[in-house]
Amino acid sequence: MQDKFNLIKEFLNEMEISIIKEDKTEELVIVEDEENGIKNLVIDCEAPIVVLEQIIMKVPNKTDNLYKRLLQLNRELVHGAFVIDENENYVIFRDTLQLENLDRNELEASIHALSLALSEYGAELLGYIKK
Repeated sequence: MQDKFNLIKEFLNEMEISIIKEDKTEELVIVEDEENGIKNLVIDCEAPIVVLEQIIMKVPNKTDNLYKRLLQLNRELVHGAFVIDENENYVIFRDTLQLENLDRNELEASIHALSLALSEYGAELLGYIKK
C-alpha cells in the first residue's frame, strides 16, 4: 500500500500541486493549488480506495433550499459530489477512486473536477452564507 501512497505523491508532484502536509502513517496528504481554488484538499489512501475531500464552507444556520440545491449540483459534476459531514457542520466536495489501478489521469480528472465545480458554483454556494 505504501507504493500506492508514493505513486499518488509522485502524480501530485508531476501535476505541480503542492503537498503542504503529509502523514505517512495514515497515508494521507493535504495539498494546495490556490490558483485553481484548491486549499487543504485531503487525499487519503484507504485501501481499496483513495478519498479526496475538501471543505467548501460551513453549513449556514438558515439552510433554505441548500440541500436540494446540492443534489441538483451533484447532477452537473463530472466527478465527485457535494456532501454534508456527519455532524451537518460542513459542505464538502468528496470523490473516491479505485486505488489498485489508479493512474495519473484519474487523479488529475478528480482534482480538475473540484476546481471546475468551485469556479462554476463556488459563488452560488457562498451566497447561502450571506442569507
